[in-house]
Amino acid sequence: MSEHSQEKRVEMFWKRIDGLHAGLIGLKGTDRLIPMAHYTDPAKGCLWFIGHDGTELAERAETGPQDAIFALTSDDHGIYTHAHGTLSLVHDEQKLDELWNKVAASWFEDGRRDPDVRLLCLTLRSAEVWTSTTSAARFLYETAKGNLAERKPDVGDNYSLTF
Repeated sequence: MSEHSQEKRVEMFWKRIDGLHAGLIGLKGTDRLIPMAHYTDPAKGCLWFIGHDGTELAERAETGPQDAIFALTSDDHGIYTHAHGTLSLVHDEQKLDELWNKVAASWFEDGRRDPDVRLLCLTLRSAEVWTSTTSAARFLYETAKGNLAERKPDVGDNYSLTF
């Protein structure tokens, strides 16, 4: 198990999820998580989503901030996490322009100016994180070492974060 400060772990969290394309997001109290692309904003402590009017997420966020959960796993990036935060509808044309891309455009008939485009921000409060090595050689080495020493292999870490 690695020893890192809370600040360093938060920094590592943002770096690991930045290169990932999508996770699962849902509202707390429901059992429905849906896949959506996320855009990281470590400075603001949030994940941005480009959503669609008429979806449960957008409709509930229109009534005010909502408790939400975000889950993400990636063997390639060595991260498995679920985070809790507050999902809000944001009216920020400049931020939407900054995030807009061809992938987002493919979901909207009228592109960026489609009246159904909704910008959502999940401001993170906490997360539980499991990290693992992305090196197959290190994994095999630690597993063999663990078997020889009759102890658990040191191939990752588990910790909680507060943002």
